[in-house]
Amino acid sequence: MASNPKSGDRSRQVNDTVNVASYLTEMARRRPYQKAIINPVSRDDCGRVTYAHLTFRQLEKETDCLSHGLESIGISRGIRTILMVPPGPDFFTLIFALFKVGAVPVVVDPGMGIKRLIQCLRHTEPTAFIGVSKAYVLRILYSRHFRSVNTWVTVGPRKLFGAHSLARLFVQPWKPYQTVSTGRDETAAILFTTGSTGPAKGAVYTHGNFDAQVRLIRSHFKIKPGEIDLPTFPLFALFDPALGMTAVIPDMDPTRPARANPVKIVEAIVDHGVTNIFASPALLDRVGEFGQSRGIRLPSLKRVISAGAPVSPAIIETFSSLLTSKSQIHTPYGATEAMPVTSIASEEILTKTRKMSEKGSGICVGRPIDSLSVRIIQVSDMPINKWHYNLLVPSGQIGEIVVKGDLVTKRYYDNPAADALSKIRDSNGFWHRMGDLGWMDVQGRIWFCGRKNHRVVMHSKTLYTIPCEAVFNNHPDVFRSALVGVGTMPEQKPVICIELKKSVSESENDRIREELISLAGANPHTRDITTAFFHQAFPVDIRHNAKIFREDLADWAAEQLQEE
Repeated sequence: MASNPKSGDRSRQVNDTVNVASYLTEMARRRPYQKAIINPVSRDDCGRVTYAHLTFRQLEKETDCLSHGLESIGISRGIRTILMVPPGPDFFTLIFALFKVGAVPVVVDPGMGIKRLIQCLRHTEPTAFIGVSKAYVLRILYSRHFRSVNTWVTVGPRKLFGAHSLARLFVQPWKPYQTVSTGRDETAAILFTTGSTGPAKGAVYTHGNFDAQVRLIRSHFKIKPGEIDLPTFPLFALFDPALGMTAVIPDMDPTRPARANPVKIVEAIVDHGVTNIFASPALLDRVGEFGQSRGIRLPSLKRVISAGAPVSPAIIETFSSLLTSKSQIHTPYGATEAMPVTSIASEEILTKTRKMSEKGSGICVGRPIDSLSVRIIQVSDMPINKWHYNLLVPSGQIGEIVVKGDLVTKRYYDNPAADALSKIRDSNGFWHRMGDLGWMDVQGRIWFCGRKNHRVVMHSKTLYTIPCEAVFNNHPDVFRSALVGVGTMPEQKPVICIELKKSVSESENDRIREELISLAGANPHTRDITTAFFHQAFPVDIRHNAKIFREDLADWAAEQLQEE
């Protein structure tokens, strides 16, 4: 049964039912006294941290109480609800209560900037808003964008006019809440992309998508109930209760992982015997360098999962020095619309694929996970209406990465133009175009070569960001590089932008530029690049501090060329 995207997906589905909140109910039954959430709440005069916690039994009961309360004020099945609450007990209780009542949380990354954030929230036409008092500043400054909202809930001690208090919505005494029997294809949440390479889009997650993600993550990474996770990326924390893991909330600003205090990250791992950590490459780099320089070891960690941006072998090697020989760093590849798609572990990276990456082959992101299908098709900027095998490129040739599977989201919220560009229908479903370029080797591994809209198209050749940048990143004075194209396709001029390490003096620029151009000329991937500019600090996304805003750099490079 197809649902109207504007209706809130209230209609019951005729297929089998599934609700991601049922995972919490099951864990409360099987492991009632295991800690579900551990949250740092204060420090004493000696700097010792005090933690609060909720067991799975407590969390289940709190979500039941809150579910009754939410339903009493009209937040029920199909109600699109903005959720702006930082990681912590309230966040977990709210998200699972919203799933239980069948509401649709709308989750936007606050790191994308106020303008984009407001556009995203307005686009979904929400009718409910749940947020901390700080988030209510948006209601005051951008009131005309929230005209569709008629139910407001404030989280925290401050009482705001016209808003329900979260504390008052916990209906006591406790009585079980019957989780709504949502369909596998019924909307569970709307998660917005970061918008780092174009307009942010709301990926529509169904309960079936979440269910597939939980099953694939558990089986591929061999996660067992009773493990302890440090989820430094809030959205990944949603999976912890479903996977039976204890979530230790890190003492950090989740929107700025590159500024996290490594002392506090290490402290949390050691205090609780954390077995799993999900971290962006920027945080991994920061904690890895800190730990390596001090000889720190983290023997409790079984696995590290890093995603959100390409992870360099150098970062993996540094952080590996903190781990035991049996521990692995996994670098899954995916996107908001489909995550995870492929994965590869540190042992294979450091011993087999690293040298190829440094020479310009791209970054190996591993093999497709379990039942997912991944293919490489011809590069096109136009919609592709129907799947056919003539789209496929030969093994070893760079093309666009497409994926098919149960965890792949089927559509964007009320955005048929984006759907047309991103989905290819076939006889029994659809393929999602990742918007990324790469190639598949004879072993079935995928090598990521950069975003499609970042490729540089010249009259006789196309250059790809990741392979080219790897050549320049080999220089000992280079912190990172970014290939950009100045002009319009297919007559673009390739320019390499360089961000040097902080320790390098500006007086060294001329020498380094000559060495970089010499490096470029010696490699077939980069011999067409003859222009290099030094940039003090690349514009990057706040969340991962790794996704480079190449569009901004291209404009800057064009200005530099005009000044020459």
